[in-house]
Amino acid sequence: MTPKPRGEAAEAGRQALAALRRRVGERLVDALDHRDPELLAALSEVGVVRRAWVEDPTQGPMSAPAVDVMQRVLERTVERRPSVLASLGLSAIQLLSSTSTGSGVVEQGMPARLAVMFTDLEGFTRFNAREGDEAASELLTEHHRRVGPVVRSRGGRIVKRLGDGLLLTFPEPEAAVVAGLELVAGQPAPLTLRAGVHVGDVLVSADDVMGHVVNVAARVTEIAKGGEVLVTTDVRDAVGDELGRVRFSRARRRRLKGLDAPVAICRVSVAG
Repeated sequence: MTPKPRGEAAEAGRQALAALRRRVGERLVDALDHRDPELLAALSEVGVVRRAWVEDPTQGPMSAPAVDVMQRVLERTVERRPSVLASLGLSAIQLLSSTSTGSGVVEQGMPARLAVMFTDLEGFTRFNAREGDEAASELLTEHHRRVGPVVRSRGGRIVKRLGDGLLLTFPEPEAAVVAGLELVAGQPAPLTLRAGVHVGDVLVSADDVMGHVVNVAARVTEIAKGGEVLVTTDVRDAVGDELGRVRFSRARRRRLKGLDAPVAICRVSVAG
């Protein structure tokens, strides 16, 4: 029997290892899902197990980077036990959860390619005027408590809370699209949530994200209706056929406030 060339043998070995990982992954997910679904949900929320991998074990990698896991654990802890924030101090939370390099915490903006999402609660001002500040505050608190796990489970980051809106970032556009649909599905009654997404190069710091991509995402959100997720065609093209259950409407070019050129935009929905 003629031995395979070294390159072919190496590729065959990689394929065999990938197949083994898929089989092990499928068995692990199935076991956790049947025996301890709460544990599986908690692990995916903080990134120990990636949500996309849980839904499809053929997707990798299985786990998020350690720094991301730490950030999500801290966010989750503060959401569930606000007293932790007081005991640790805001600066400690920011220091531990911020993006870092070999030289330490990022002080100045660093470039990164991200999907940027803004969300907004349509009708919040009217709700506040009608129901009062206490009811509005309770609604926002509960909304933020529900948003955190969704965003973290998709590998995202809550950059800022902007009144009744949020500025979010995701490492992949696929994650942003799915998270947007999940946030709309869990919108706080009687209000509706709208979201806008754009993808591209931005400047990232410990507590902000800046650039033209951010401005476009904000303007896209402004023209969305309650219950809608709108994305630019850059997002649609980047996602491609990766999300079989997601549908993009026909693109329409829209003039957006503050932008010189029109932007092509699609509405996202769940198939079926």
